[in-house]
Amino acid sequence: MLSLRCPVPLLNTPSSPSFYSHSYYPPYHRSQTQGLAVTKRRSLAVDSAEPKPEPMPDELAAELMPKHVAVIMDGNGRWAKLKNLPPSAGHQAGVQSLRRLVTLCCSWGIKVLTVFAFSTDNWARPKVEVDFLLRLFERTINSEIEAFKREGIRISVIGDSSKLPESVQRLIGSAEEDTKQNSKLQLIVALSYSGKYDVVQACKSVAKKVKDGDLYVDDIDENIIEQELETNCTEFPYPDLLIRTSGELRVSNFLLWQLAYTELYFNRELWPDFGKDEFVDALSSFQQRQRRYGGRHS
Repeated sequence: MLSLRCPVPLLNTPSSPSFYSHSYYPPYHRSQTQGLAVTKRRSLAVDSAEPKPEPMPDELAAELMPKHVAVIMDGNGRWAKLKNLPPSAGHQAGVQSLRRLVTLCCSWGIKVLTVFAFSTDNWARPKVEVDFLLRLFERTINSEIEAFKREGIRISVIGDSSKLPESVQRLIGSAEEDTKQNSKLQLIVALSYSGKYDVVQACKSVAKKVKDGDLYVDDIDENIIEQELETNCTEFPYPDLLIRTSGELRVSNFLLWQLAYTELYFNRELWPDFGKDEFVDALSSFQQRQRRYGGRHS
């Protein structure tokens, strides 16, 4: 399942820049990014025109396209540091990369895209960074929700919502309700999420059913646990392909149960620089693999 075709660094990648200072979050001005790649990407504001569908590249086969792609969007801070910008600029550039990927998934028939936006472990970061990321999430949903409705994109959010500000919880509820009938693409945002958290909350839910007399202990199996995982919000809960950017070679507590038979692909581009060509490479690698799920083809 591990991709050996992808370009991974032979040396350790640079460590992430420190976020631990208010000085890393000065007011963000568009002029800071003039001449950089970010200026060529789609604004956070909703455009009046619909995104143009991207034709299927010749090297990809529609019948072999994964139904569910998951992404660990890594490298925003390092991208900003390399360009002498504050980390906030890296995160905003990362949002634009995500919007581009959403358009590609809609164009090429991918049904579910799950992105790791904010881990339960990220709550340990400085408050200034946490507050910025949550505000960025709110701004992005507010600016894109009308476009998502027009484009047939369904929004789902998984994770421990009890830790989120009430304004974010209300926004999530509204976005999920407004887009629940859409079926072209389901965008699942993992916010205040971790794989360990997901398994623990599923076990607690099963235990409560046993306590209430709704379930016998002997009836508990993998299917029972899977029904309680937060990815039960989608018809395709198990990613076919996981992509991680920035050259890191780990899953970082993301979808631990669900990734049991997922194909893994690692790319060393930083997330804001991950675009169409890199996505095509990941999908091409996926389409060349044989998935046996523990069995053996005769």
